[in-house]
Amino acid sequence: MQLLSSSQRRGLRLAWRFVRPYRWQAFGALLALLVTAGITLSMGQGIRLLVDQGFMTQSAHLLNRSIAVFMVLVLALATGTFARFYLVSWIGERCVADIRKQVFDHLVHLHPAFYENNRSSEIQSRLTTDTALLQSVIGSSLSMFLRNLLMVIGGVVLLFVTNPKLTSIVVVALPLVLAPILMFGRQVRRLSRQSQDRIANVGSYVAETLTQIKTVQAYNHQAEDQRRFAVTVEQAFDTARQRIVQRAWLIALVIVLVLGAVAVMLWVGGMDVIGGRISAGELAAFVFYSLIVGSAFGTLSEVVGELQRAAGAAQRIAELLQARSDIQPPAAGLHQLPSRVTGALALQDVVFAYPTRIDAPAIQGMSLTVRPGETLALVGPSGAGKSTLFDLLLRFYDPQQGRLLIDGVDLREVDPQDLRRHFAIVSQTPALFFGSVEDNIRYGRADATAEQVEAAARIAHAHDFILQLPQGYQTPLGDAGMGLSGGQRQRLAIARALLVDAPILLLDEATSALDAQSEHLIQQAMPTLMQGRTTLVIAHRLATVQNADRIAVIDQGCLVALGTHAELVASNALYARLAHLQFGR
Repeated sequence: MQLLSSSQRRGLRLAWRFVRPYRWQAFGALLALLVTAGITLSMGQGIRLLVDQGFMTQSAHLLNRSIAVFMVLVLALATGTFARFYLVSWIGERCVADIRKQVFDHLVHLHPAFYENNRSSEIQSRLTTDTALLQSVIGSSLSMFLRNLLMVIGGVVLLFVTNPKLTSIVVVALPLVLAPILMFGRQVRRLSRQSQDRIANVGSYVAETLTQIKTVQAYNHQAEDQRRFAVTVEQAFDTARQRIVQRAWLIALVIVLVLGAVAVMLWVGGMDVIGGRISAGELAAFVFYSLIVGSAFGTLSEVVGELQRAAGAAQRIAELLQARSDIQPPAAGLHQLPSRVTGALALQDVVFAYPTRIDAPAIQGMSLTVRPGETLALVGPSGAGKSTLFDLLLRFYDPQQGRLLIDGVDLREVDPQDLRRHFAIVSQTPALFFGSVEDNIRYGRADATAEQVEAAARIAHAHDFILQLPQGYQTPLGDAGMGLSGGQRQRLAIARALLVDAPILLLDEATSALDAQSEHLIQQAMPTLMQGRTTLVIAHRLATVQNADRIAVIDQGCLVALGTHAELVASNALYARLAHLQFGR
């Protein structure tokens, strides 16, 4: 029966990949481990000499010499243990830091569809809880495993050297100790993985609830959330309890079997000492080595469980690193866009369905051309596919059929990062991040000066309210800009888009969260914002639509009409109805 499954062995190989760059530190730790193990094992011979040449001969000189040798060994053991502990702990912390950085670097490049099928809060748990477990194992448990393995091997060898007859009792006991380890190992491994999943569920529930705390409290949902969280916690506890029971049985069996074998060995050895067949020092040394081997086996049974948990954690981390983004630069024929595109966009017979809703296309055979510098408004019922067009233009997804072009170049032939630097986006629910106001405005252009940040804020009519904040532009924002009004968050997002100065501007109902006064100010700034840029606007508000060069009416993923406001009111029934319902005309 295998201690580790093939997937878990792959997980441990992943851990070794991160340890390998620090192999010299690992070599130093291994050397210190060998030295300390050797010193510990040599103490058995020191005990034999101490008993036979010190106590039994009643010679003060021999006793002093034995004690002096013993103290030298103690100092060497302390020095070696210090070196081992420092190096092993350093490797554990260093490797986990490297793992977290590599996993995060990998995650931020995965396409959005990955996060439709994987909860971000669970991923966060893997990045924290699982890596913390790996740190514990690499920085402690693995060292304990190797040390005790050496103790078992070296102890058994020295037992044979000291007394082959008594050693046979220990050898007979070894299979009895290994059997429960192998028997319980598979169950512990399964429960360890299940326990980690339960813990991830706990973290996920906390993250989701606290992120939406206003909604939770607004609907007085606390009691229901408490009940659900209690169920989640109890499930995690129940799985952990089952794992603990299995490990407790394992440890108890090992103790009974090992110490039972020691008791039998002591009886046989005691009879040999009484019969004069061995010396008291040999028996003392043998008892020492037996206890070393027994305690090492007990520790191994515990550490194996930790290693199995770590293998499960490494497996979960490996799954993240093995996830591949569907959106990749082309292997051949990569097209490098100029430093600033003209902003010409085109859709040619585009068909697209989200991966989680593959049977319900969001875009159905759409063709559309947007001229450089043109402002095109997209209108239509909710769910018509307007925001999906933005996702496709930013190449968060690729269409199943048809092509999207920028300056005549197929988006599939462009590196996604090269493509996205030509876009600035202001979404309906602006994304703000933990940091200062200035950091959030500078988000898309880290090298912008303070003067450029302020200029963008002034155009977005955000400067005045920023100055009223406690620390002005250096005021730290909470999670998602909590503490600011919706209109203030929206104006910061508009300032960010302005600062990027991209040739293509995507506005996803960018004024929807603004009050009438703020919207009026933003509308005054819109000509400056859109000047010299291709602008696509998802809009439900009349003012934005009237300022557009053309309006595209979209319904059920299809382009049903294209023209100016006046033309569409006269010629398209859907648009006329939307205009009447939403714009009052």
